[in-house]
Amino acid sequence: MSSDPAISRTDALRVSVLSEALPYIQRFSGRRVVVKYGGAAMARADLRDAVYRDLVLLASVGVRPVVVHGGGPEINDWLGRLNIQPQFKAGLRVTTPETMDVVEMVLVGRVNKHIVNGINTVGGRAVGLCGSDGSLVVARTYDDGNHGLVGEVQAVDPAVLFPLLDAGYIPVISSVAADREGQAHNINADTVAGELAAALQAEKLILLTDTPGILRDRHDPASLIRQVTLAGARDLIAEGVVEGGMTPKTECCIRALAQGVGAAHIVDGRVPHALLLEVFTDAGIGTMVVGSERWLRN
Repeated sequence: MSSDPAISRTDALRVSVLSEALPYIQRFSGRRVVVKYGGAAMARADLRDAVYRDLVLLASVGVRPVVVHGGGPEINDWLGRLNIQPQFKAGLRVTTPETMDVVEMVLVGRVNKHIVNGINTVGGRAVGLCGSDGSLVVARTYDDGNHGLVGEVQAVDPAVLFPLLDAGYIPVISSVAADREGQAHNINADTVAGELAAALQAEKLILLTDTPGILRDRHDPASLIRQVTLAGARDLIAEGVVEGGMTPKTECCIRALAQGVGAAHIVDGRVPHALLLEVFTDAGIGTMVVGSERWLRN
């Protein structure tokens, strides 16, 4: 620490943080990072602002972020306003044609534009899209239609994103996409993010969640597994360590890595600036899943 009284501890800490971030900035400049945005980080104003600033900072130092979002709570709010009772089967929303109209209105027309406006307000250049735009994502009906217009990803064509990324824009993508016949479907945003990261050959896939990451004991936050290989993640699922809502997130990471994504991260979006802490610090704050042991942090 400097003895110069004009340099405060806060200033010195800021410089130290920037110095630690330098090798990561150099490594990831020009690389694509796909961020699935949701949970508390979307619901709380202070966390929203931190996420928007993190995304703009990433873009400012040369990283090329792509945001994918859902918006379940706001969908439920609007269904309630319209007196449409939400239905769920095996944890998935049953999406009737009437519900799909609301999902599309909320995700594409409302949530997406709020995120775009938030990023632009703090100095970024965001562009709002949905999976249907430019045939970015082609959907197919999930489970033979037993859940209505719930979809899964049939194909991804990221061509529409390349000129936006090359020009410095931040694409913000809602998880609504049409099938080959033009029927809109509601697709899980984690799934869209993972498949899009694979199609983009992204350096990183980051899932913002409401949990610290993968826990060896789900009742003990101190049991956070900070790093695990792809094979190790499969073992955690088989052993029942990963269960419940963490299972599809972990499977999403596994699929992305198997298709060439450099690393996948499950991060606690309730922590302010979680994105920067995970990408630009030595320790990170969540769980990082990598293809093999040679990619583990020291």
